[in-house]
Formats: sequence, C-alpha cells, structure tokens
Amino acid sequence: MVLDTLTNASRYYGMHPLFEQAFAFLRESDLLNLPLGKHELAGQQLFAIISDGKGFSKPNARLEAHRTYIDIQYVVTGSDHMGWKNLAACGLPSEPYTAEKDIAFFPDQTNSWFDVAAGSFTIFFPEDAHAPLATDDLVRKVVLKIAVQ
Repeated sequence: MVLDTLTNASRYYGMHPLFEQAFAFLRESDLLNLPLGKHELAGQQLFAIISDGKGFSKPNARLEAHRTYIDIQYVVTGSDHMGWKNLAACGLPSEPYTAEKDIAFFPDQTNSWFDVAAGSFTIFFPEDAHAPLATDDLVRKVVLKIAVQ
C-alpha cells in the first residue's frame, strides 16, 4: 500500500508499465468536470471510475480486495478516510470473490485507519485489503484500475 500526493507520483512509475499513463490522466484531466462513471484509457488494461458522493460511516465501511486490478484511488475533493489490512491476515470472505466484479468482501476489522486528503492518492495491490470511503464527508474521487501483469 502507498499513500502519497500527486506531486510525488513520478516516484512510482517503475512499479508498473501503465502507472505513468495513469498519473498523467490525473494531472492533465479536468477531474472536477469529467462525467461520473467509467472512462477507458487503455481498454480493460487501464480505466478510471469517477464517483461523487457521501461516504459510509466508519462502522459501515467494508474491507475489500481485488485480484485482477491494482487500485490507484485519488481524492479530488473532500477527504476520504480509509482502512487497510494485509490480505494474508484476513479470514474467509463474507462475500466470496467474483471475477466479474473483481472483488471480495471481508468481515474483518482493521485498526489501520488514515485520512486521504484532496490531492492525495493511495495505491492498493492485490495483497492489500482496504476499506475506502469510511467518512461522512462528500468525496469526489477517481479510482484508476490497472490490470496486474
């Protein structure tokens, strides 16, 4: 898991061949005015999902994990409160993995909580279970999905 600001994004280009393109999208796009929903950047290898809305309260945030995609979650406005737990430390999923949605949910709780302010991003790899939007704030964010290679 990585937590950083967009000004430092170039430090992570070497982690995946599509990270440079993903971060360029975040820097060069008018993220406040792009329509909500899915935006393909490199087919199913790299796409962005733009959302806008109120989060869940911390007790209602669900721990999730992905197998096919790495998440770069960038906060445009508001502040997201997120949880993290190593997937290897999680028990059995409460909702088993579905390849169609590339997601599994876990009943586990985490004590690792952190704030992600506007202009900041997280990178979650398949071994990172995470609980996004554990906030009552209104949050506009971009989730970039990058296919694991």
